[in-house]
Amino acid sequence: MDVTLSELLASFMESPLVLWVRTLGPLGSGDDVGSEERVSMYMELVDGVFLHKIMTHIDPSPTNQRLNKNVSNDVSLRLYNLTVLTRHIKTFYQSVGGLVSRCFFRLL
Repeated sequence: MDVTLSELLASFMESPLVLWVRTLGPLGSGDDVGSEERVSMYMELVDGVFLHKIMTHIDPSPTNQRLNKNVSNDVSLRLYNLTVLTRHIKTFYQSVGGLVSRCFFRLL
């Protein structure tokens, strides 16, 4: 079964995590989008800026690293942004994850 890139992108953009992210802010226009709009929304996700903004709402503690807002298809800038995002998620998990697991086991 041959699947085109357009079909893979459409499937990804309709996945539960992406649908959740789209409820948190302006990522694209609406539900009935063409392939060009879908690519634009995908690029907004993979540059890391939008996802970092969401993470900052979840954990507003300041991070010392700044993001590159204008990635413009530069892979190294995109990778840097996603590395900053990953560190932020890891730090948040380490600070809150232990607390959550301790509360859970007390309930048992």
